[in-house]
Formats: sequence, C-alpha cells, structure tokens
Amino acid sequence: MADGKNCEGCRQRHDCREIYGKLGVGGGPSVTLRVVIAFLTPILVFIAVLAGGEKAVGLFTNSVELRTGVGLFAAVGATFLWVFVARGIARRLSHN
Repeated sequence: MADGKNCEGCRQRHDCREIYGKLGVGGGPSVTLRVVIAFLTPILVFIAVLAGGEKAVGLFTNSVELRTGVGLFAAVGATFLWVFVARGIARRLSHN
C-alpha cells in the first residue's frame, strides 16, 4: 500500500515493494492505439451510423418507429462489421 499501514507487520513487505517497483518502470510497446481501436471507435461508429441512419430513413418516411428501428439495426450491423475490421487491423499490426 502507498501509506504503508498494511505493510508494517508483513513478512513479505520488501518483496512487494520490489515487485511493484519493477512493474512501475516496466517497458513495453504503447497500447494506446490498440485501446482506441478496440474500445473507442466501435462506440463512435455506433453513434455515427445510428444518427446517419435515422436521418437517411427520415427522408423516406415520417414513422419514428421505423426510423429508430432501421437506424438501430444499421448501427449494430456497422459496429459488428467495424469490430471484424479492427480485429484484422490488430492482427496486421501484431505481425509487423
């Protein structure tokens, strides 16, 4: 623990500090791009396609239920498609 209260009576406190110290300075490739691709872009794709789908269907009908249903169906489909595309991108990045 950072405050050391839980470590005072522990026999392994020196080992814990050493292990956590090594974890804090561990090097490795940045995962920021992969996190953005995996978590943020599917949400953005869903929102964009949902909004665009509702507007596109709104040009042909005034039914709110139909606009919402088609927009939701299109958004879910586009999001699943993007997830498969993102997996392919991640595989190519990991092979390089």
